[in-house]
Amino acid sequence: MNENFQNQTSRRNFIKTSAVLGGALISPLGFSASGAADSEKIKIGLIGCGGRGTGAASQALKADSNVVLTAMADVFENNLKNSLGALQKEAADKVQVASDHCFVGLDGYQKVIDSGVDVVLLTTPPGFRPQHLKAAVDAGKHIFCEKPVATDAPGIRSVLASVEEAKKKKLALVAGFCWRYNAAERALFNQIHSGAIGDIRAMYGTYYTGPVKPMPPASDRPAGMSDVEWQLRNWYNFGWLSGDGLVEQAVHAVDWLAWAMKDVPPLKCVAVGGRQIPAQGGNIYDHFELNYEYADNVRAFLGCRQQPHCSNDNTGTFYGTKGTARELGFAGMPFIKGETNWRFQGERPDMYQVEHSELFASIRSGNPINNGVRLAHSSLMAIMGRMAAYTGQEITWEMALNSQERLVPENLRWDGALPVKPMAMPGQTQFI
Repeated sequence: MNENFQNQTSRRNFIKTSAVLGGALISPLGFSASGAADSEKIKIGLIGCGGRGTGAASQALKADSNVVLTAMADVFENNLKNSLGALQKEAADKVQVASDHCFVGLDGYQKVIDSGVDVVLLTTPPGFRPQHLKAAVDAGKHIFCEKPVATDAPGIRSVLASVEEAKKKKLALVAGFCWRYNAAERALFNQIHSGAIGDIRAMYGTYYTGPVKPMPPASDRPAGMSDVEWQLRNWYNFGWLSGDGLVEQAVHAVDWLAWAMKDVPPLKCVAVGGRQIPAQGGNIYDHFELNYEYADNVRAFLGCRQQPHCSNDNTGTFYGTKGTARELGFAGMPFIKGETNWRFQGERPDMYQVEHSELFASIRSGNPINNGVRLAHSSLMAIMGRMAAYTGQEITWEMALNSQERLVPENLRWDGALPVKPMAMPGQTQFI
């Protein structure tokens, strides 16, 4: 993994940002009496206390001068304790989590929601996200929701219903597609949408990295540990929990493609993929190559790989009738070459912090941000690509959206048996 990308990825796990962002980023939202007054304390609940959750809580606490963290939940007590300790060291005055507001277990999310918080941060493995999002919206909570928002189509449909309900209730729902909050990328895609490269004819995105959470051998599983606990401890390696590496990680590159197309969904997709590193009991692929087709024969291609000791790249290239735009991810500033050359040269504040600063500013103003539809659509676009690779079939947008394949178990029990679905085999695995 290249140094820039590795450093930034580590920062995601528990980012220590500098001072709260300046007013220039959030001042357009302003504050009004219809929102939350500056003097009104906003209570935050964290659901999912891993590295990303801890980072999100840290950023939320920096986003507003009058916020406090009052409740936390995780299925593993050590995750919660480690996260709480780290946050207390960083912002002791804003971390006010009493022992009876530390919830451990599969039902902890509901206890956080019911604890009197105003905002919830949803950062568990994505298989749980539709259920948690629905519960938060039903309870009238503002939400930060990490990407992806689901691992299967039934989950996406649930999310879209929750998004509409959130709009009716005027609830903020900010998506964890962090690049949408990066000043450089905002400027680049504004250039693209303003016609700087003409009409887009093709796009190519990459997400070539090392393994994220390698699956341990079955011999490492402690005697008596249930299937559910084992899979949760190694959640990234199971499709129902992570959605696969494409859906959980490379979805950022998918979102770039969607952004370039103004979030108009592709018509269909074909894909290839497979597994070269032994899965050791997991059931996800470690590489994909996707081909999306849009109207007017516009094509979008995406390659992703999570294998060690290989070339790494995380970029996007957009080919238009008047020029080419490059998105360089963590590796540099985006630029355009063509009839008019352009390169971003401004400040690039931490995008993870901007997400939360704009979320809380929108709550204060009474004009809540709701990114929910594009959160669901970019997630589905990645799921669509996985479906195409797993089955070997051409998958249309309508097929993906209406799929009846349910990956996430219903009525999940901590001590329950949960057989692992076999690795997908193109030409044999059926589209459902």
